[in-house]
Amino acid sequence: MRKLLLGTTALAAAATLTANAALADVSISGGYEFKYASRSSNVTANDGTTFGHSDTDLTINFTNKTDSGLDITYRVDFDVFGNTESGAATMDEISLAIAGGFGKVVLGRDDDAGDAYNLDESDIIGEDASPSVTSATIGTSSSITSDDAMKIAYHLPAMGGLTAGISHTDRGAEGGTDSTSYGARYTMEAAGAAITLGYAAVNDENPTQDVDQENMGLKIVTGDLSLVISQGGTESDDEDIENQGAAISYAMPNGMTVGAYTFKSEDDLDAGEEYSRSGVEVQYTVASGLTAFINVDDYDYKEGGSDASATHVDDSGTQTTLTIRASF
Repeated sequence: MRKLLLGTTALAAAATLTANAALADVSISGGYEFKYASRSSNVTANDGTTFGHSDTDLTINFTNKTDSGLDITYRVDFDVFGNTESGAATMDEISLAIAGGFGKVVLGRDDDAGDAYNLDESDIIGEDASPSVTSATIGTSSSITSDDAMKIAYHLPAMGGLTAGISHTDRGAEGGTDSTSYGARYTMEAAGAAITLGYAAVNDENPTQDVDQENMGLKIVTGDLSLVISQGGTESDDEDIENQGAAISYAMPNGMTVGAYTFKSEDDLDAGEEYSRSGVEVQYTVASGLTAFINVDDYDYKEGGSDASATHVDDSGTQTTLTIRASF
């Protein structure tokens, strides 16, 4: 009799665990980008053709709804190759999100809050800024930077067309760089167009002088035509960088989207240091989940009086990139 009771208890416990596990919905998504780039540069080390890859990610989401109505999401994002040919897979982001009528709280390793509200010239362009130049300081986009350090973030519930959020990273030990990031977006309809205003900022505490970044942008979408203009900047003890960008894109009926973009960055504290880039993009949806991109970028970098100028060199040229993106 005792064995029967123990067996019945074990079966009941297993059934309970199975029932609880069944409450969680699991979704898996991923993506891979293969790139071929041909670059004509006045810097020998940058001149030539290369194969590469990016956005090699795998994301797993576990979601559950509590009896009290809270939505709980456990998210794990892997950077499969670490963006290097020989790099091992790394856990890029791992976080817990709790959402309800009060808004959403995100705990763990995830993007800064401001990253969700940033608006820059690449917002309507499929591929990110390219090509890179030999400089550690000048801007290549008017967006703010974001890292995946441990943090707590809070996002307000949407109020009409307004969304906003704030996050804080506490690196603990003395000398560590704590960060606070915040931002907001406001979307409205006017004359048949969807208009979005965005603002985002990051403040990194620094022993000598805080590093402040900000971004503001305007996005207009009317029918198949989209337009973005943006500006931003970075200030620190030895940098005063101003960034400006703009882009336009048009979605054609045949599944092709064409776009053009321009960007310029100047550092007022490093006299003469500037970077400019202009380009065009054609993206074509080959099939569901499979997209091809062709980008042609013309760029020019002048190191001027930049810091550590021995490692910063003037560079100008043209790069053509073919990207094949698969999303799952």
